[in-house]
Amino acid sequence: MVPTVLFVDDDADVLLAGEQALHGQGLHVLTATSPTAAFDTLARHAVAVVLLDLNFSRGATQGSEGLQCLARIRQEHPEAMVVVVTAHGALAVAVQAMQLGATDFITKPWDNERLLTTVRNAAALYSSRRTAAQLRLRTSELGRPGAAMGPELIGQSPAWLHVLSMIERVAPTDANVLILGENGSGKEGVAQAVHRASHRAGGPLVAVDMGSVPATLFESELFGHRKGAFTDARSDRVGRIAAADGGTLFLDEIGNLPLALQPKLLAALERRQVLPLGSNDPLPVDVRVISATNVSRDTLADERQFRADLLFRLNTVEIHVPPLRQRKADIPLLAEHFLRHYTQKYNKPQRSFSEAALRAMGQHDWPGNVRALRHAVERAVVLSRDTAGGRLGPDDLAITTAVTTAITAANPGAAPRGPAPGIPPPAEDLNLDRAARQLVERALSQRAWNISLAAKDLGLTRASLYRRMQRYGL
Repeated sequence: MVPTVLFVDDDADVLLAGEQALHGQGLHVLTATSPTAAFDTLARHAVAVVLLDLNFSRGATQGSEGLQCLARIRQEHPEAMVVVVTAHGALAVAVQAMQLGATDFITKPWDNERLLTTVRNAAALYSSRRTAAQLRLRTSELGRPGAAMGPELIGQSPAWLHVLSMIERVAPTDANVLILGENGSGKEGVAQAVHRASHRAGGPLVAVDMGSVPATLFESELFGHRKGAFTDARSDRVGRIAAADGGTLFLDEIGNLPLALQPKLLAALERRQVLPLGSNDPLPVDVRVISATNVSRDTLADERQFRADLLFRLNTVEIHVPPLRQRKADIPLLAEHFLRHYTQKYNKPQRSFSEAALRAMGQHDWPGNVRALRHAVERAVVLSRDTAGGRLGPDDLAITTAVTTAITAANPGAAPRGPAPGIPPPAEDLNLDRAARQLVERALSQRAWNISLAAKDLGLTRASLYRRMQRYGL
């Protein structure tokens, strides 16, 4: 769906300039010359982004009219992203607008590229939140408890928006899903989101850690057993697969399932029935299977380690969950989410992150991904001094220097090349695309993900850098 942008300004020339700047950029642009006209438009259209001037009366410069309009938009249309438009020198008013819920601000006269980038970023955030809201709505409609969605859906980077799009498309079906990604990247959260948004959400979600099930107990755990089937079988036991009947079976770390046990799982999934140990009567089961693994796709394709027929059965649809280092634009959103969660959980005063902390988090490679970020924020909340309104710094997060754990592991002899060096390509790797991606990532990391500065270092325009970021999933 093409995002709709509403530009609100009392100056017809400004509106015309805005329309011309955004025309032909994959956006549907509407205009309004007053707050009253703006709310009429908002009532009739699903608006993704509102570009809001802060002064409407002749001679007004304080921005009070625009701030009142902003507060009303946030109350009546909380799904819309508001970008305030202010004159140079009105930074204090722009900051006040951000505190009231504005997503971003631009100054007059604007740079067209800056305007377009700001609007696109706001539209991407709108799309991300809209997808999450749709998933919550589907879950609620199916009678599930109204628990808040966790951090598995938080993000606005292109790589993460692709994951959300995959969830939205695959969830309503009964297709089996294979989720690939590194440890801590959020695979389990994605599986939960698919289940909650499916027509099976009223049924159980049964998770099995395939790597922790002993081979001797595999059949008992998955298929169940009857009393007396073996020593210590003192009563009947329902297996995990049967327990998921009518719902979803989540096979976590499926790549760790020993090759010798894979035929037994395959037979149960193909026949859609299980035979408990000690029984002659198979039980029919109706389950949707979601699997996850941190094993690479190439390893799964190696039949010496994983059966091709089982892989075929499991991966009707594959969802690749990107590591946090490939979605660094999402780090501030995730960190703020965890900060709110843990300050409430531990009854701590409300805090915020310093600019240095945000830069440090952006330069960090996060080998443990989202899980590591969660732990870092929790630790900071627990150990920092209880000062209301205080700001958490890099020391609180224990990331005073750029973390090179993952880089060192991948390149034992590599020397750091700056605050966030990235993984340099091996000397023998002359692949131009890989080298370009690593160069872009290094420039972004060294500039704390400041697009303008990174683009200048690379000799690119901001638009060219954004295209490369989308191409490389950064």
